Amino acid sequence: MILDESKPFSQACFNNRQPILAVLERVFADASHVLEIGSGTGQHAVYFASHLPHVRWQTADLPENLPGIRLWLEDWYLNAGEEFGIEQPRAHLPEPLVLDVLGEWPELAFDAAFSANTAHIMPWPAVPIMFREVSARLAKDGHFAIYGPFNYDGQYTSESNARFDSWLKANNPESGIRDFEKMNGAARQAGLELIEDNAMPANNRLLVWRKS
Repeated sequence: MILDESKPFSQACFNNRQPILAVLERVFADASHVLEIGSGTGQHAVYFASHLPHVRWQTADLPENLPGIRLWLEDWYLNAGEEFGIEQPRAHLPEPLVLDVLGEWPELAFDAAFSANTAHIMPWPAVPIMFREVSARLAKDGHFAIYGPFNYDGQYTSESNARFDSWLKANNPESGIRDFEKMNGAARQAGLELIEDNAMPANNRLLVWRKS
């Protein structure tokens, strides 16, 4: 793999993209407009957009992360037609939106949403807000998929997750691996029903809710 050193790069995004896509290909089979919350480097966006040609994939993140996302998008625009047969790449993967979960959300509608490795970074009060705001904009029967590490019954699922949680809290006391039960409770209060809990590599999960 030849990497443009000017673009931000996450090894974790590169490692987990295929297992996540295997689930999204099924869960987002009928979706047409996906909002990605916390797009990070932009790597997931270009990979998933390349393999889900029926979907308009909308990236969104804090302002400081948008320049890096744009670098990945601009590079993808140059190759999407030849490599993936996507005739209008900028319509398929539009410019990223500014989105602060605790701030004012953009007015848009979508029939699917995705977020990776964000719930343990944002403070816990932001998580129920994320569920509520997504549900308010999500079409009926639309899906919200969240990837990351989670605890079950208040217990870590691995020693590596326990070490990761300690590292997170040392850097920011408001961050940390979230309890699955609290996550699902917040989702249910927002009108979302859990339909899948998928095991992922490296002790992660991909949780999928549907708007009932």
